[in-house]
Amino acid sequence: MQLILKNLLPQFIPDVKQSEIWGNEIVVSQGEHIHIVAPSGSGKTSLIHFIYGIRDDYNGSVLINGTTVKELPAEKKAGIRQKHLSIIFQDLRLFPEETARENIEIKRRLSPYHNAEIVNKMAGRLGISHKLDQKAGTCSYGEQQRIAIIRALMQPFDFLLLDEPYSHLDEQNRQKAMELIYEECTSRNAAMIFADLKNIDFLKDEKTYYL
Repeated sequence: MQLILKNLLPQFIPDVKQSEIWGNEIVVSQGEHIHIVAPSGSGKTSLIHFIYGIRDDYNGSVLINGTTVKELPAEKKAGIRQKHLSIIFQDLRLFPEETARENIEIKRRLSPYHNAEIVNKMAGRLGISHKLDQKAGTCSYGEQQRIAIIRALMQPFDFLLLDEPYSHLDEQNRQKAMELIYEECTSRNAAMIFADLKNIDFLKDEKTYYL
């Protein structure tokens, strides 16, 4: 699959200056690692939401395999998100009254890719095995980020969208999470689109764009 951002401009940022993404054409193919560096207020989260198809307040086009996402009916967008796009939201969007495991299992059962045993293995690697049966809302934000990472890896995807997924993790836990994500993307030949506030040095073979 291929993702194209074509002359994309957010309607709420009237004067875009010196962006490598806004107003340009960016092509992302499966297997690529894209790093988007964006200061606060430049539209980083909005860009991720445009690609995911949950916001359309922009000019220009987001195309997936030649199909313009904005023009698709809701059920078609949902189908693309179920089979081809996975996301780690900046605000995580966990169900706080459900356990960590239940949050992960909702995604795994709705869009199966992995079996149930993989949840325990991933939680062990990320150091949250002891949190799986605890309500997500009682976990620290860093623990919730790791829950959201595992949840995103449960479904099929050709593109994985990450919006500041490690903001509350220390260096050791960032490395562990990144290794897991790289393994999953590599095994599926999936593209990774990683948006963050600053340039980071643990991404491999990435193309970097400044928003």
